[in-house]
Amino acid sequence: MSEKELIFTPVIGIEIHIQLRTKSKIFCTCSADYTNDEPNTHICPVCMGLPGSLPVLNRAVVEQGMIAGLALNCSIVSPTLFFRKSYYYPDLPKGFQITQSDLPIAASGWLDIKDDAGAPKRIRINRLHLEEDVGKLHHSASDGRLEGAETSWVDYNRSGLPLAEIVSEPDISSAREAVEYVTMLRRRVRYVGASDVDLEKGMMRFDANVSMKCSDGRWGRKVEVKNMNSFRALERAIDFEIKRQIKVLKDGGEVLQETRHWNDAREVTRASRVKEFYRKFIVEPDLPPMIVAPDEVERARATLPEMPDRKAARYARELGLTEVDAAVLTDSPDVANYFEACVARGANPVRAGNWTRTEVLRVMGERRIDATELPVKPEALAELIRLIDDGKLSTTLAKSVFDSMLEGLSIEEAMKKGGVAEGGVGEGALAKLVAGTLAANPDVVDEIKAGKDVKGKKIKFLQGLIMRETKGQARPDEVTAAIEAALNSK
Repeated sequence: MSEKELIFTPVIGIEIHIQLRTKSKIFCTCSADYTNDEPNTHICPVCMGLPGSLPVLNRAVVEQGMIAGLALNCSIVSPTLFFRKSYYYPDLPKGFQITQSDLPIAASGWLDIKDDAGAPKRIRINRLHLEEDVGKLHHSASDGRLEGAETSWVDYNRSGLPLAEIVSEPDISSAREAVEYVTMLRRRVRYVGASDVDLEKGMMRFDANVSMKCSDGRWGRKVEVKNMNSFRALERAIDFEIKRQIKVLKDGGEVLQETRHWNDAREVTRASRVKEFYRKFIVEPDLPPMIVAPDEVERARATLPEMPDRKAARYARELGLTEVDAAVLTDSPDVANYFEACVARGANPVRAGNWTRTEVLRVMGERRIDATELPVKPEALAELIRLIDDGKLSTTLAKSVFDSMLEGLSIEEAMKKGGVAEGGVGEGALAKLVAGTLAANPDVVDEIKAGKDVKGKKIKFLQGLIMRETKGQARPDEVTAAIEAALNSK
């Protein structure tokens, strides 16, 4: 087989760390909320691993881990064990990390995505296990990276935060599939409340294991790519690594099994170390086996809401929304609940979806609030949409009313403030506006009467002038009818 006929198939697995939503750390009572606090102010002998300190497992971590596992279609495992994984790095104060290994809390899950051809594809999840986070290194380099730094500091506020590591099977075949899988996973975990998965705060981090299968039977060794903290970085890093490995194999070289870091500024992966194997695992002697009773699993399962992908499919199937609109509306539970409450009050689903996707999300972004904090409640937006559907408000004018309602005004108060009368412009007032507009544009009127307005552009021109005069308050169809009636009467 010639070089040109060789086919290379990427084989990709993703390891994801998510910070579970709890008030305190996994093995001590230190607060898990350290955002914007001074370094090393949320630490104690337990999370610093000082002699004589003993870990105590946080029950809330177990509950959130179960909920996350169930959201990913995993089976809950019991009993489970914690282990000590020994390695030495400045951000690990104890010299070992407490983690589940051979006996994770959840296993054998899956998520359904679409492959690059748009066909359904199932990505299997090997396991979800609980562990503690490590500290965070800060470097003196101008860009905050280790490369070029003269000094480094360690902040242990993050040490001991509760993590769930989610390991997929190598079922992913492209960077695009990887991003879709990670996006789906993030949405599900956030939906069930197991984690905020805020990428900007480092609550979700992922590594990619990438290897290549060649049609001539060769396999490239697995390369672990680290340091990706956004979906965009994940996609670009995997794409780069696929191209790099293909070139190595085409040139007759050998892909080394190693750990590489993604340099986002230079858009390349760089070798950091030969891939090590953690063989220094021992059972954590200070923590007994963890047993989860079946009734606890069922209680956790009962808390699960409708999953976002299934909700989006229902919106498209039952409410007539496009797949894109349905995906946007189901991205977070509060937005989906807002939209559904609006529809439940009688709003047209498509129009309610458009308003939620545009105006509601716009205000949420500008004010940095969630949908539950929006001054315009779902029932008020439903009433505004009803006025539009009944032809009593134009869309343009409705947006002006909506902006006034954001100040806490009712619809009636917002309309009064803007000088808007429900029902648009009266017939008498509209007839006067039309007559005045026709009189001010005799050339246009003559061309229309001479049959030179085949596509109706000149009538639309007159309509636009009148709509501008009424500040969008008049109904477009009524304006057109009034213009045509006036022209026919002359």
